[in-house]
Amino acid sequence: MSFWLAVGLGSGLLRPAPGTWGSLFGLGLGYWALSVGMSIELFMAAIIAVSVLGTSVINQIETQSGIHDAPEIVIDEVAGIWIAMLPLYHLGTSYVTLLLCFILFRFFDIVKPWPIGWLDKKVNGGFGVMIDDIVAGVFAIIGIEIFFLVAM
Repeated sequence: MSFWLAVGLGSGLLRPAPGTWGSLFGLGLGYWALSVGMSIELFMAAIIAVSVLGTSVINQIETQSGIHDAPEIVIDEVAGIWIAMLPLYHLGTSYVTLLLCFILFRFFDIVKPWPIGWLDKKVNGGFGVMIDDIVAGVFAIIGIEIFFLVAM
């Protein structure tokens, strides 16, 4: 069960670019949550729960495998993209907003500007795997808000 959670129900096993597939999986789950009317409070609780559970699961997998941040582990991408989706509660879920969440989250997750890259290199264990994606999600929020401030 821990393995399937860590690999995003198999999305992290897809090649190439497992992180992109995991992000798309998270985007789909997040879109579903918003479309069924999940409250922002419950969505934020889900982000926290996935982050805490993801940290624990990743710690277990890293202990067993000896591999830090294996590419097939994508639970961190799920948490990160859900964070990036928080502005959709006031912007709505259009193709533009969903695409912007995806593009900005993946950009910050791949490019890893400071402090994302620093966190990725300096923080170990499951929390280290999760934290750079969490911060990438926050950076994506900032980018989305700036985009809509300028576009309006």
